[in-house]
Amino acid sequence: MNVLDVGLFGPDSVTWKLHQEPILLVAGLRSLYLQALHPRAMAGVAQNSNYRQDAWGRLIRTAEYVGTIVYGTTEEAEQAGQRLRRLHARMTALDPTTGGRFRIDEPDLLRWVHVTEVESFLDTARRAGVPLDADEVDRYYTEQRRAAALVGLAPESVPGTAAGVAHYYQRVRPELRMTREAAETALFLTAPPLPWKLGLPARIALNLGPPRWAYLGIAGTALALLPPWARRLYGGLGLPTTALSADVAVRALRLALTALPRDWRESPMQRAARDRAARLTASATEPTTR
Repeated sequence: MNVLDVGLFGPDSVTWKLHQEPILLVAGLRSLYLQALHPRAMAGVAQNSNYRQDAWGRLIRTAEYVGTIVYGTTEEAEQAGQRLRRLHARMTALDPTTGGRFRIDEPDLLRWVHVTEVESFLDTARRAGVPLDADEVDRYYTEQRRAAALVGLAPESVPGTAAGVAHYYQRVRPELRMTREAAETALFLTAPPLPWKLGLPARIALNLGPPRWAYLGIAGTALALLPPWARRLYGGLGLPTTALSADVAVRALRLALTALPRDWRESPMQRAARDRAARLTASATEPTTR
């Protein structure tokens, strides 16, 4: 492993600029609400995942995967992608409409998960006040084709611009609907069980104190940030009632999160990546000795 390798993106990428924002925790939740509206994708999750029994463990593993892709070395990112592809290759599910069996690593399903995730990251960040111009938006989508390739998608088959993402959503929307599984998943995401490792005093505090209400506020904001057509499928759920109030809520949340100490906002992987980048820059500027 090259200890000075900055991975798939690097410090000059829009990806690094965007993913340093702690508000992306809301974006991750938004993407899950959005993904649940695809019946086949939802069936693949419901029939192959223990997310109800291990919700927090699954969330942590997903966050670690995204962190590895964004901030890991090239080798670490490729290994993470290989592990995910091997896992998906073993999984099938029954189509809720036809009853036929399908593989969950079908390109259409992988593309749906990829696009909803990266669009959620980008839309949430911009509405929270992260400064990104139109060129940076398109650059982010293009950069994320590298992440799409790791899960087995042909990069050119994934939208690489904002216009491409808008066209993709327009094309896929007829396939989306509110199913019983989607409704149950949305309810679960909004009020998940507390981590089982917490002791009784902590569980009581979280159930009755501000942290529980804080999570409900985050979940309501994530729902409110969905595209209007997705909110309509959910019956208009979400705490803020207008796009403007959703923007105000997510901007306030971003301010609160960025006020936290840096060690709380950054993962060890992010700090390690920044350190590798600094050492690489320093080594490039050192005078060559003869």
